[in-house]
Amino acid sequence: MKKFFILFLTAAMFMTLPAVKIYASVNQDTTTVAPPDDMVFTEVGSAQDSAVNKIVKDSVKKDTVKSTVAVKKAGDEEKLTLWQTFIKGLLFGFAAILMPCIFPMLPLTVSFFTKKAGSKSKAVGQAIIYGLSIIVIYVALGMLVTIAFGSDALNALSTNGIFNAFFFLMLVVFGASFLGAFEITLPSAFVNKIDAKSDKGGLMGIFFMAFSLALVSFSCTGPLIGTLLVDAASKGDRLGPAVGMFGFSFALAIPFALFALFPSLLKSLPKSGGWLNSVKVVLGFIELAFAFKFLSNVDLAYHWNLLDREVFLAIWIAIFTLMGIYLLGKIKFSHDSDLPYLSVPRTFLAILVFAWVVYLVPGMWGAPLKSISAFLPPTATQDFDLNNLTAAQPTTETKTSIKEKKYAELFHRLTPKGFDPYYDFEQAKQASKELGKPVLIDFTGWNCVNCRKMENNVWSNAEVAKRLKNDFVMAELVVDDKTELPVSEHYVSTFSKKKINTIGKKWSDFQAATFNSNSQPQYVIVDGDGHVLVPPQGADYEPENYIKFLDSGKAAFQNKNK
Repeated sequence: MKKFFILFLTAAMFMTLPAVKIYASVNQDTTTVAPPDDMVFTEVGSAQDSAVNKIVKDSVKKDTVKSTVAVKKAGDEEKLTLWQTFIKGLLFGFAAILMPCIFPMLPLTVSFFTKKAGSKSKAVGQAIIYGLSIIVIYVALGMLVTIAFGSDALNALSTNGIFNAFFFLMLVVFGASFLGAFEITLPSAFVNKIDAKSDKGGLMGIFFMAFSLALVSFSCTGPLIGTLLVDAASKGDRLGPAVGMFGFSFALAIPFALFALFPSLLKSLPKSGGWLNSVKVVLGFIELAFAFKFLSNVDLAYHWNLLDREVFLAIWIAIFTLMGIYLLGKIKFSHDSDLPYLSVPRTFLAILVFAWVVYLVPGMWGAPLKSISAFLPPTATQDFDLNNLTAAQPTTETKTSIKEKKYAELFHRLTPKGFDPYYDFEQAKQASKELGKPVLIDFTGWNCVNCRKMENNVWSNAEVAKRLKNDFVMAELVVDDKTELPVSEHYVSTFSKKKINTIGKKWSDFQAATFNSNSQPQYVIVDGDGHVLVPPQGADYEPENYIKFLDSGKAAFQNKNK
């Protein structure tokens, strides 16, 4: 019973990790999307590229303080992200303890220290040194990732097509490894050489003993470490990989020190057996599910149009259905032991998995699935959506002299259905002058999690939607798109000194140069000449607050035009 209870808790924790990830992410003020090529921020009053930014100089100076606040908020988000990464590292570390390569080592290692030390106090001291050595080894690995890629490269990982495709393939390989297709191992000669050094006495011997554990257990921990490093690095935080590894190693070191302090607890540990492999298999299914998020990032940014929302959900439904069938014992992999009966905890976990599948199914026909909506592809990619079959079509473009909206063929799949924004700032300003409405600039991105959360949880509010459609000209500027600009529109930014050659770089440079911020979503209300009317705002998931923001912008516009 104990072993299946542990399996239940661990697998349930990881099955709900996507929701935890989204919850932690969407409760931040902003989501940072990488600026183009080593962008360096300056004060808003500096000279800017006229091809991109036509904001009047006096208005820009007036809003310097406001923009500085936006940068500080982005910095606050970094701290929250590091905490999120640390907690995620802890979860991965606790899961690693239950791997077949580590769990059996707990009693053996603690018993070794107790016998070799000769006294309990000395054994405790050596076990603590052993745990600290584990932390040092894994944190060093995290630092190596940062050094190898550099902070600037880490900032670009979240939207880089090559890296996201590589991460997708890597997670698929990790998932296949956990399912039993093969084992990921390090060269035996290297492992044996390190293991031989662990026989030496003293602190160095303890350190190499910890190093040996890290190497020997790599076939089990490698996929977990790889997944954690991928996620931490793709967040763009300089210390992300190191912080993630600190959380991972801290969780891994806890049981060795704990059992050294209280050896009697070893008797309460469940015996090793087939249940350990079941933990690996469940994690393998979850690895496969996570992999498709990275593939979705590439699909959206490069307009492959392969992973529409319903296709993504269909894959997830298939993966988690197979997981539930596996938990019921109807599927057996190569390393699995026979399952003579179905325990109550395992039954409860299967119920939880199948309930998750049932929750996902309505999303195939357009259900919002708000708990994970930010993790899914945009709702506009849904081909068949029952919620929008009778939605009234926007008529904004018939009221202006603009015959064709620039970039609409690229970005209509990003815009929530029922809205009809412009995707070019100059066209939005022209429409503002003709219609007598302020412009709401929405700095967004294909891979912006918090942007999706705002669209699904705030823009869906009836009062918010009414204001957006009736009172504003919307300008949706996508900062992470990879579409190449015509050669005639290429330029070198006077702000970042870098070549701007894609749509995403163009709007990212515009946002940073004009508003001294590179965080998304960012909402800015301006008039037809580009003058900022009210302080810009990031993500705020209370519709009432967003309504106040919109109303204040509308009032400022009306007062200015009296």
